[in-house]
Amino acid sequence: MSDETNEAETNQTDETPGSPEQVAGECETVDAAVEEYVATVTLNRPDARNALNTQLRSELKDVLDAVEASPGVRVVVLTGADEAKAFVAGADVNELRERDALEQREASKRPRVYEYVDDLEKPVIGALNGHALGGGCELAQACDVRIAHERAKLGQPEINLGIMPGGGGTQRLPRLVGEGQAMRLVLSGEIIDAAEAHDIGLVDEVCSDDEFEDRVSELAGRMAEKSPAALELAKKAVKASSRMELEAGIEYEAELFALLFASEDKNEGIDAFFEDREPVWENR
Repeated sequence: MSDETNEAETNQTDETPGSPEQVAGECETVDAAVEEYVATVTLNRPDARNALNTQLRSELKDVLDAVEASPGVRVVVLTGADEAKAFVAGADVNELRERDALEQREASKRPRVYEYVDDLEKPVIGALNGHALGGGCELAQACDVRIAHERAKLGQPEINLGIMPGGGGTQRLPRLVGEGQAMRLVLSGEIIDAAEAHDIGLVDEVCSDDEFEDRVSELAGRMAEKSPAALELAKKAVKASSRMELEAGIEYEAELFALLFASEDKNEGIDAFFEDREPVWENR
């Protein structure tokens, strides 16, 4: 895409009412910045290490709604503020202590923040800059790709409080690491470091302090260069692989593949290939 078009869309994103930056500007616990088609959404409740209380959950949903609606966003990076020294340290235990079963059923009504992240049409990179425990680990599991800082710790310690994961951890975790490893983490409450999380498939990459931000930026930028329509449908197809039988999944993939042949971006991408130039995506 030309520099002029790129700059115009970026400026439009910054100034449009309801943009991610504007919505985040009205929030106390979530920040957002958009640059080069990448929205970086930062959880910022440092006094509680980004524990997921009602306010943070609500504000994160509002910002993700704005991200989904923004034509100037193709990829999302979800991370924690440096001051928090955590991605998300867990749910807010004070709120959990005060709820009875009926109140928790109400709080568990979908869509929750986990479904918001999982269902987002745009790819989501979880940049785990610190601890991702309990609900934080579940939020990380809802992301499409997880890149962990070497200092990060991950786990589902809910069992230590006499409860269990309730944000999708008993379902997404086995799909990522297998039933045995999921049982180990859920039933023991064991906390593991980033290296072990990578070994069992809970995170996709582990980076040192010097590499972390550059690697997240590089991957997000590489995705953001692609056609928004292709990104959306490719994500849907990959997600389907763990939710459909093989034959149904292959049929679904073929349907989405054919659907892209109705888009102008398909023709633009192939023309750009033959003409040895960068494509100008129209998302049509």
